[in-house]
Amino acid sequence: MQETRLRRLLEKLQKGTTTVDQVVDRLRRLPFEDMGFAKIDHHRTLRRGFPEVIFCEGKSPDEIVKIAGGMLAQGVDLLATRCSPELFAEVESDIPEAAYHEKGRLFTVEQTGRKRRGRVAVVSGGTSDRPVAEEAALTADFLGCNVDRLYDVGVAGIHRLLSSWEQVRGADTIIVVAGMEGALASVVAGIADAPIIAVPTSVGYGASFGGISALLTMLNSCAGGVTVVNIDNGFGAGYAAAVICHKIHGGKGAGKGKKKAKTKSLRRGKGSGA
Repeated sequence: MQETRLRRLLEKLQKGTTTVDQVVDRLRRLPFEDMGFAKIDHHRTLRRGFPEVIFCEGKSPDEIVKIAGGMLAQGVDLLATRCSPELFAEVESDIPEAAYHEKGRLFTVEQTGRKRRGRVAVVSGGTSDRPVAEEAALTADFLGCNVDRLYDVGVAGIHRLLSSWEQVRGADTIIVVAGMEGALASVVAGIADAPIIAVPTSVGYGASFGGISALLTMLNSCAGGVTVVNIDNGFGAGYAAAVICHKIHGGKGAGKGKKKAKTKSLRRGKGSGA
């Protein structure tokens, strides 16, 4: 349940236009709804500002449909990740409002018209990294961030990145997605003033060890300000970037973030913020 919906419900109770029993009935599924095979965390939006996300791998089409139905009934937006085209074909008739994004391997349902805050730049090394980069970009976009994409700008031709550097400079946080040796994150961190979220991918030849080579390079970056998520974890990077942006621009639990964001924006100049 969203905080705005809860506030409206309590205001109706205060004005006497609804009853205690009606309020209890609406809140009956908080903090979670036990479906037997899954417990949906309906309280997460109130705690963190974002609803729970469905991870589709390992779930049957029927389980995905039931979980999605329970969440959508609460009036929240829905994000379901790691959903193959074949799996989506089995659930789309039961979730007709869903929008499928094949490159990012996820689907979304938007019901709330979320206000957009902040800007995220998603930078990827090569075209083969695009599925993970798109998962990150679509996640950040779904969670209310403005997203700029700079793909296929790896270190083998770094001039491609530098030619579009103004787009990167304007971001509140930068997601860098790269496989092979994973050097791109260090390069970006060496010349950018925003937090860097590095995503190693499993793209590469045998000695890349399914992304471990890129992971170790990113973990051992000599450039400061690099945070690393797990191999191929575009969702984790997109989610982390959204949390940063919402904190800067006055989202859930921002506290004094607005004042800090203003100071930071003046320091950076025209390029920063949304």
